[in-house]
Amino acid sequence: MTNIKLELKNMIIEALELEDITADDIIDSEPLFIDGLGLDSIDALEIGLALQKKYGIKLKADSKETHNHFASINALAELVESYKETH
Repeated sequence: MTNIKLELKNMIIEALELEDITADDIIDSEPLFIDGLGLDSIDALEIGLALQKKYGIKLKADSKETHNHFASINALAELVESYKETH
């Protein structure tokens, strides 16, 4: 799963054009939003589009489940792994 975490980190950096951040700066278990990386709702939409483009994953923006998937890199990696297993 480590490769997926690295892919996700690089996808987020690219999708959000985070110039001052490297994959090593993003801690797998830290929150992506508010605390931690400090992303906002617009960033969540961009990440959602990137997930759809890269992995074919479609998420509902207003779903509590989606909110949980976006909690951290660890949570996103679990989402991608489970999606790959079922599709």
